[in-house]
Amino acid sequence: MKKQKLAVIYHSAHGHTAHIAGHILAGAQSVPGIEAHLLKAEDLTGAPDRLLDYDGFVFGSPTYLGGVSGTFKTFMDATGRLWKSHALKGKLAAAFTVSSLPAGDKQSTLLSLFVFAMQHGMVWVGNAILPEQRSGVPEEEALNRLGSWSGLMAQAGHSAPADAFPPGDIKTAQLFGANVAQALLRMACSEELKVTA
Repeated sequence: MKKQKLAVIYHSAHGHTAHIAGHILAGAQSVPGIEAHLLKAEDLTGAPDRLLDYDGFVFGSPTYLGGVSGTFKTFMDATGRLWKSHALKGKLAAAFTVSSLPAGDKQSTLLSLFVFAMQHGMVWVGNAILPEQRSGVPEEEALNRLGSWSGLMAQAGHSAPADAFPPGDIKTAQLFGANVAQALLRMACSEELKVTA
């Protein structure tokens, strides 16, 4: 089976979302059979057809005022002509977001990205990582410490350096990337079986 191509597409104004995107990429690249790339949303706005080269996507935006950033929304809107032909139908999609507060209405951002993927007919993969606090791991070190299942949530303190995330968020990002990559491979195997059956 040919390698499956996964794009981690993000916007990051202050480096925090880019930092998490890099860890998601590393997790995805750790899965044999996956070719993963990091792409900036603003670089795709003028060339949305580049999405056709990929089998799956992880979309990432900071949460600004309860939604995606303006830059990421501009990218989303630029895919309109692909929507008209349903050119992205059946591709895998997942998402992540970063805010400076533990809640910060990050769920609204993930829901916006979910609806965007559904508009294009994509197949959504959530975050199936169980929070580790329930088994006694300290919160800062726990996987999925923010308890999000629709996608990955991470938090960096206000005005904190771009890499100043709790260890649990970094571990979660890497595992999330690996889980999405594995889901993409399972989907590809299923499609291949249908073709050869």
